[in-house]
Amino acid sequence: MTYTTITYAVDAGIATLTLNRPDKLNAFNREMMRELIDAFDAADGDDAVRAVIVTGAGRGFCAGADLSAGGKTFDYDARNAGKSSATVDLSDDSVRDGGGRVTLRIFESLKPVIGAINGPAVGIGATMLLPMDVRIASRDARFGFVFARRGITMEACSSWFLPRIAGVSQALEWTMTGRVFGADEALAGKLVSKVVEAADLLPAARALAREIADNTAGVSVAMNRQMIWRMLGADHPMEAHKIDSRMIFERGRSADTREGVTSFLEKRPAKFPDTISSNLPKSFPWWSKREYK
Repeated sequence: MTYTTITYAVDAGIATLTLNRPDKLNAFNREMMRELIDAFDAADGDDAVRAVIVTGAGRGFCAGADLSAGGKTFDYDARNAGKSSATVDLSDDSVRDGGGRVTLRIFESLKPVIGAINGPAVGIGATMLLPMDVRIASRDARFGFVFARRGITMEACSSWFLPRIAGVSQALEWTMTGRVFGADEALAGKLVSKVVEAADLLPAARALAREIADNTAGVSVAMNRQMIWRMLGADHPMEAHKIDSRMIFERGRSADTREGVTSFLEKRPAKFPDTISSNLPKSFPWWSKREYK
């Protein structure tokens, strides 16, 4: 796909995905939705990519939904000529929230995802961050779950992600007030793990991505990522024990494990041979695909 709202570049195993509508503070639209999903597909399909960094062009990360349609921005009837909301089944695919499509795709990523928040991240600009694994903010960053101030509700699966990241009370405060807050409050509320000066933002994100790429087995990282995220919904630790046991059993016989142990004993850097495209455990995925219905 040729991208018009984002850029995508791979350098030394690190993919950098940049929201690229700087004249509109990288406001989110349907084309950006499609391009983000395609870019994550590309990263997962490329064994050379070991980590993904997501950032914004210019002075903003993402100012939220593109509101150029005015009061009709979120109006189904206005968006879908010939279809009335009165006659559409709510399980119809056309009803689906575009931001949710993006966050679900990030959630399913087989590569670690690092958010580098360089400026305002509001609405979908804030909620698309939630399924990313690590979020690092510039001191210039601002965040806002502003939905109640626009007369709409939380979106992009944020009612699932946000309380798991920040806790119920903090999630409620941010979403009930809809106020915009700074990087220090985001750090205190565990929305981000680190706040750095603007000039240090991408170097900090790249250093973390480099640490992952240079020292770990890609298949192991992919499985650990999915195990942690998906166990958030488990009703008993036995569910984690089942998956742990099967993963350890399968990975224990792998070339990666032999290399990991041997390199440690020989006191040398590991060169892990397995790839995501060819060597995922047979027990993966261990869940049934969830359909929109």
